[in-house]
Amino acid sequence: MMFIDTHCHLDFPEFDADREEIIQNARSLDVGYIINVGSSIEGSERSVELARKYDSVYAVVGVHPHEADTFNEQILQRIKQLAGNQKVVAIGEIGLDYFRNFSSKEGQLRIFTSLLGLAKELNLPLVIHSRDAQADTLKIIQEFLPLKAVVHCFSGGVEFLKGCLDLGFYVSYTCNITYKKAQTLRDLVKVTPLERIFLETDAPYLSPEGMRGKRNHPANVRIVAEEVARIKETDLENVARITTENAAQFFGLK
Repeated sequence: MMFIDTHCHLDFPEFDADREEIIQNARSLDVGYIINVGSSIEGSERSVELARKYDSVYAVVGVHPHEADTFNEQILQRIKQLAGNQKVVAIGEIGLDYFRNFSSKEGQLRIFTSLLGLAKELNLPLVIHSRDAQADTLKIIQEFLPLKAVVHCFSGGVEFLKGCLDLGFYVSYTCNITYKKAQTLRDLVKVTPLERIFLETDAPYLSPEGMRGKRNHPANVRIVAEEVARIKETDLENVARITTENAAQFFGLK
């Protein structure tokens, strides 16, 4: 039985003291691969370095919408350069965030379209961040189809889920599906075909119920799998097998 944590941020300073131990611990608990996702130009560079250092780690490079207002052509070209690394498997996380609005809407739309175009040019899949921006996310993505994409930390509602599935996209669920007040999320898991689900931790964020307030880490992806199995009334081995096949095919893992 093997799991893939399809979205985490091991390059963040929260892991500076014990990063290698965290990676080894995940490996010992059946996490065969970890996808480390860049959220800034610096984070993307660190992500590539981690992928070079650790066999089980792969990198995604991109710029989060929170960083949109500082995005420029130089950063775009650096992302393109990083994307040429053998262990870079996607562009992300990119998208729109109208909940926090740390960057202007105009800046977010500009960077999103630029990086969608880059993914299209390089024939790489996308890791999408979308929060309170579902309509614009789908509208913009449709201008670049066909594309392979996963919407990470999915929480967008039934209509957004249907829109993503209709486009052939995957959706990724994280440890927040274990929260006591997250029945709406669990209802989304229930109606999402297992063949279209990825598992993730979004570590160091979103630790599982019972660990909230503590740092999340990739080994906890098994807890997500256990909750998905419970919701879908199937066994853990089935969830592990199908979600691992989904992610391995999407990211081109061997």
